[in-house]
Amino acid sequence: MTVDTVDVEWADPAPIPVRSKEVRRLGRVIIRFAGDSGDGMQLTGDRFTSETASFGNDLSTLPNFPAEIRAPAGTLPGVSSFQLHFADHDILTPGDAPDVLVAMNPAALKANIADVPRGGEVIVNTDEFAKRAMAKVGYDVSPLEDGSLDGYRVHPVPLTTLTVEALKEFGLSRKEAERSKNMFALGLLSWMYHRPTEGTETFLRSKFAKRPQIAEANITAFRAGWNFGETTEDFAVSYEIAPATAAFAPGVYRNISGNLALSYGLIAASRQAGLPLYLGSYPITPASDILHELSRHKNFGVRTFQAEDEIAGIGAALGAAFGGALAVTTTSGPGVALKSETIGLAVSLELPLVVVDIQRGGPSTGLPTKTEQADLLQAMYGRNGEAPVPVVAPRTPADCFDAALDAARIALAYRTPVFLLSDGYLANGSEPWRIPDTAELPDLTTPFATGPNHTLADGTEVFWPYKRDPDTLARPWAVPGTAGLEHRIGGIEKQDGTGNISYDPANHEHMVRTRQAKIDNIAVPDLTVDDPDGARLLVLGWGSTYGPITAAVRRLRTEGLPVAQAHLRHLNPFPANLGAVLAAYDRIVIPEMNLGQLTSLIRARYLVDARAHTQVNGMPFKAEQLATVLKEALHD
Repeated sequence: MTVDTVDVEWADPAPIPVRSKEVRRLGRVIIRFAGDSGDGMQLTGDRFTSETASFGNDLSTLPNFPAEIRAPAGTLPGVSSFQLHFADHDILTPGDAPDVLVAMNPAALKANIADVPRGGEVIVNTDEFAKRAMAKVGYDVSPLEDGSLDGYRVHPVPLTTLTVEALKEFGLSRKEAERSKNMFALGLLSWMYHRPTEGTETFLRSKFAKRPQIAEANITAFRAGWNFGETTEDFAVSYEIAPATAAFAPGVYRNISGNLALSYGLIAASRQAGLPLYLGSYPITPASDILHELSRHKNFGVRTFQAEDEIAGIGAALGAAFGGALAVTTTSGPGVALKSETIGLAVSLELPLVVVDIQRGGPSTGLPTKTEQADLLQAMYGRNGEAPVPVVAPRTPADCFDAALDAARIALAYRTPVFLLSDGYLANGSEPWRIPDTAELPDLTTPFATGPNHTLADGTEVFWPYKRDPDTLARPWAVPGTAGLEHRIGGIEKQDGTGNISYDPANHEHMVRTRQAKIDNIAVPDLTVDDPDGARLLVLGWGSTYGPITAAVRRLRTEGLPVAQAHLRHLNPFPANLGAVLAAYDRIVIPEMNLGQLTSLIRARYLVDARAHTQVNGMPFKAEQLATVLKEALHD
């Protein structure tokens, strides 16, 4: 993701070339680019998003791609898409259905056309609709000729031919020239929606700095797409979506993905704590971007270790925590299963460790590139013995920054491993993020033990590694090598205070209950409820369901239906007022991308009749779908 920023206090949109066609103003639009996984749809969507962010629109994105590095060309499993919703006002989701579909081949059309509402615009690359390509996806007759697309505004465009023709002067082979057809499509869509062009041209020159001919070829294809939109009679109208000035508080903004925001949050946490940041990780989709990003920031004292497996990654991170670093390990659900024994060791050692779980579809290898929220119970209970761990969940891509700071705060202050539960939807999606001033960030300074902390009966001063802070129940953090602070450490149960090995039953019970009390007493803010109408129905969510839930609640309120909403950041411990909040409503609905894991926790803990609405299809909820479910719940 490129670093495109806009200062909403003073920036104006980039100048748009003079146009000779009709221009219509829209409040919002949803565009989906779709093609083979090798057609560059993610890059195309990313560039369109970056220019949209710099223009000042509010936006939300949904990348969707196969798990295979290169799925079979022209097949339905190989389709890659990128959906972008942008508007002149505050929005919360990538949108339920695209207003415009750009289909680079028959597979892309077949895989996505059902999502396009009647009357929507469909731009089709006609060059790819050969008989063999259509047969691969079950088209006996061309859908461009059999009337099946009559309900849409179809724009047949020979994208490949036009791109090859535009690049004749570069002396490229046809195959090389065809690779730029995504830039032609990007230029056409940039013309249609008045997107700035300078940033994309700068990006291409930078990306292909070592191959200037390829850079100029892509820029030429991009400009050719723009000019095609301006000159062809098939596109008689272009559209303007004004900047969303009212949606943003004053400040400098940039477009950011969830994984990038989380990476920046971890770096900020280490700086605010005055500690080096250490990441011990093994690559796994969709968490690998965090490893890639943090490895670029050695200048901030970041050290990254790509281990040979998940167990080695967390083992190294825990060792770094013992050595006095802000330690992090990143993974997804399958990796959490492998790390569980070391997480239990971290609970026993009572050392700060942030465990980042970017959830994906499971079980086992499951759906590596699709989203899910099914690791909550694993985070809560997926260890042997009583090994309680705090759980924090961000709600939007930008919120991943604040959630990372919060997870680090808890880990450092309470000397405990902390789960940070993001998911694929947040990790790969993006939205505008206001870059905070460093003065706004919390002080996470954590003192190390420097000397003896206990006096024996004979007056001798000694260091007890498990003597606790009376407020947080955290034990002292002693950096190895500090003179006089030598102490025993390990996974076998310890005697309270001294840390000596203990098999005493009463001591074990005391230690188990003390570790649980430490987690139960973590300071988390009260749950805020959005209830302007005195509603009887509460929609409770956690994690990435925030956007779809909020969008659905807004729809119902515009119809005059009273609905309250609350969203949990802290899942262990729960906010202290959660029980009182739940008791205030007659009906509680909890939408989750699992089979009801939070619902089970809520029903067991608070004995309320909370009802789950679940979805596990690898995709986020649609706002209209949730609105229908909530409307039905209102009338039960």
